[in-house]
Amino acid sequence: MPHGTPPTPPAPDTPETHVRLPETHPLPTVALQDALRTQFRLLERTAAHFEGPQLFEADAGVVPGLGRPRTTARVEAVLAEFLGAEDAALVQGAGTGAIRAALQAAVGPGEPLLIHRAPVYRTTAVTLRGLGIRTVEVDFNDAAALEAALATGEFRWAYVQHSRQRLTDAYDPAAVLAACSAAGVRTIVDDNYAVLRVPASGVELGAEASCFSLFKLHGPEGVGAVVGSGELIGRIRADNYSGGGQVQGHQALDALRALTHVPVMWAVQSEVGAEVADRLAAGEVPGVADVRLANVQDRCLIVLLDRPVARELPAVAARHGAAPYPVGSNSRYEIAPLVYRMSSSSLDDAPELADWAVRINPMRAGADLVIEIVRRCLHDLKG
Repeated sequence: MPHGTPPTPPAPDTPETHVRLPETHPLPTVALQDALRTQFRLLERTAAHFEGPQLFEADAGVVPGLGRPRTTARVEAVLAEFLGAEDAALVQGAGTGAIRAALQAAVGPGEPLLIHRAPVYRTTAVTLRGLGIRTVEVDFNDAAALEAALATGEFRWAYVQHSRQRLTDAYDPAAVLAACSAAGVRTIVDDNYAVLRVPASGVELGAEASCFSLFKLHGPEGVGAVVGSGELIGRIRADNYSGGGQVQGHQALDALRALTHVPVMWAVQSEVGAEVADRLAAGEVPGVADVRLANVQDRCLIVLLDRPVARELPAVAARHGAAPYPVGSNSRYEIAPLVYRMSSSSLDDAPELADWAVRINPMRAGADLVIEIVRRCLHDLKG
């Protein structure tokens, strides 16, 4: 089943509902062999910046001349070269902290910022409000509307969320970034849920900066990264001069170690997700009316049920071994399949799905376990 293509309709004797899943347009993923090459390339960059003993050592503090630990600076250099950028800064606050640091360094209070017309991710909305940024919305799915907005000359900056904000989003992030660049508008990309999952991150596609959480990449709690131009990263470092605001060396080294596993892990997870989608679409589990692969936050499956039991299903799934809620959406804590409600931003856009649809992420599990958990849950909910 091609990604985003509607699965086979339910059999005639399957109960129907007036609720329908929209057509989705999942972002491309990285094949396993390409993921292996990515892992090897990361280790090549690591070897370029670390001597052997330094991989087992970590320092702390505001080192004179660096303003941060030496280990942190080395990890930042690895990330910058790995993603083809001029520089990188590790920050506290995970992905939200990275986005806040980049926007604070780039966009002044009251300045217009071009964004996609869609529900804004909740923590990003708090950042925008706190910084006093004036957002102007345009539908990134409409290339003509985007070009018209860019042609006004009103904007110095645009903000692009790489992962989908609406289930129906179909825009190509690379095309949006190219249009902004052609108009002389610089871009900051929220690469959470996308970096290392898709073939190229925002900064690799020409953005001024990519912002993402290393906690979502199996790293330690609270560590984020901004990877981009030397000018923007320099301003972020100037703002983050306090010793208490630094990512310490042990945190940075922990994040780098964890990152080496991520490309292959996510390639496997993407393959499992596609297999589960195919099997559910083929009718393997009674009670599933429809399924889509989608990027709603992380890449996952949106499963439409033939009865309005979506609110009850996550608790039942937890009794069969599923994770009861996300921790960091692909953090080191999440190994069991996640069966959970739709994301808040998705429900803001499609509230009718709250009773009828759940999202499922295989995490580290295989397709057989995911299918069996869904089967047992829907059987239990018949009683």
